[in-house]
Amino acid sequence: MIERFYLKDFLSFKEVELNMACGLVVFTGPSGSGKSILMNSILSSLGASSCEASLCESSVTWELNAEDIGIENDEINIFKHIKKEKSRYFINNQSVSKKSMAELNSNYLRHLSLKDFSDFENENLISILDDRIQNKSTNIADIKLEYKNTFLDFKKVKSELTKVEEEERKIVELKEFASFEIKKIEDISPKISEDEELLEIKRELSKKEKVLEHISSANSIFDYEHQVSLALDSLNVQSSFFDDAMNELRAVLDNAQERFSALDEIDIEEVLNRIEALGGLKRRYGSIEEALKYQEQKKIELAEYENIEIIKGDLEKRYALLEKKVKELAEKLSKLRHSEIKSFNNDLNVYLKELYLREADVKLKDIEHNSYGKDEISLRLNNTELQKVSTGEFNRLRLSILALKSEYMSKNGGVLMLDEIDANLSGEESMSVARVLRQLSKHFQIFVISHQPQLTSMGDQHFLVHKDGDTSHVSELNFENRVDEIARIISGDSISNEAKKFAKELLEASACAS
Repeated sequence: MIERFYLKDFLSFKEVELNMACGLVVFTGPSGSGKSILMNSILSSLGASSCEASLCESSVTWELNAEDIGIENDEINIFKHIKKEKSRYFINNQSVSKKSMAELNSNYLRHLSLKDFSDFENENLISILDDRIQNKSTNIADIKLEYKNTFLDFKKVKSELTKVEEEERKIVELKEFASFEIKKIEDISPKISEDEELLEIKRELSKKEKVLEHISSANSIFDYEHQVSLALDSLNVQSSFFDDAMNELRAVLDNAQERFSALDEIDIEEVLNRIEALGGLKRRYGSIEEALKYQEQKKIELAEYENIEIIKGDLEKRYALLEKKVKELAEKLSKLRHSEIKSFNNDLNVYLKELYLREADVKLKDIEHNSYGKDEISLRLNNTELQKVSTGEFNRLRLSILALKSEYMSKNGGVLMLDEIDANLSGEESMSVARVLRQLSKHFQIFVISHQPQLTSMGDQHFLVHKDGDTSHVSELNFENRVDEIARIISGDSISNEAKKFAKELLEASACAS
């Protein structure tokens, strides 16, 4: 519920603070006093409308699931709209977008003055019908849960099967492409680091002749090795250091000679061609490692393509079993709903009759299976489509649907806001609307603007909106004040004793009824 509302600087309102009660909250006052402006500012504080107030704020007891926008739920959550140069919205002093605020309150706040068809959506009507069935000791909830889980599995398998069938149509082309890609890499048969080894061979081949020429010239140093040893001996110098150096030099030159001689068997054209082939793979795949990884991926894909018939067969079996189960469970739900729809129709028409509306015709018809079964509720008012009924009839029909729903509600349904729902109604019609709202107020906090004494007298809380000069004020009325205000509604500014008597009788009757 909305526990508190605060408004500052909006048109004729300078400052308003209201502490709200549960149940039916009625706003009355002379025409032009600002009732609709006040109602709009309450909606604006919750992101459901817009206004030019410098500040409008509502404190609510709703439990918010606001993790997605990073807001922690408090025992009392404060919604705020501030307008300076531009509008800004806050929840618990954290800035949010108007859209996020509206989404958060959508489960708790409903403005029935708008011609909103959400109450007549199939999901909502089916839910009301199923709640009635559940209340009559038929455990439809378990069947619905089993059906929904089965239907979701069915949809998943159907999607997978469709994908496989689409792939199957392309399978020949896909297999050819995968085989072609695998063969292209296999024909080259690259090895990791092979390109680096070949580049080294290429570098050595390019300098082979020059190196061998230098080695040949350098070998002449060994022709003087003996003379150097004799010279060292004659000088009484140990020649071991010289012998070691010459042996090391001989080993280096011999190894080089052998290495470069081994290159005689290598075909330089083959090396260059191999380097070019590996270069082509690297240009396409980035590296030899990536080319080999791509080859393995294509081999896996090719194996999957070759197994697609097996996969398809398994999916077809699962699809058939799930389809059968979906149909069986949907038929169970449908039978239960068909057994209850007549009672649903009769009870709805009781409310409609009480609200002085024509009878509704409610029927079940088969539709394509969805997550709620195969049933769709068709609702017409005296054989007229809902889009063509008047706004007054439409709103009273919505009240009937809400009343039907509230019969089995186990928790508070949030806030309903109604702007002059009893406008242009007779006294009897207004009283019928009041009775239905009184029933709904057990499950909803209801804000309503009224110009009729019958609905006004049913309020659990009554606020008077009035003007003092150019400034609007809002006052909560006690019993005596309510008598005077209802009498004013009945007889105008010149309040008669008869009007006061009738007003008091209405309030006392309302108190007894509650």
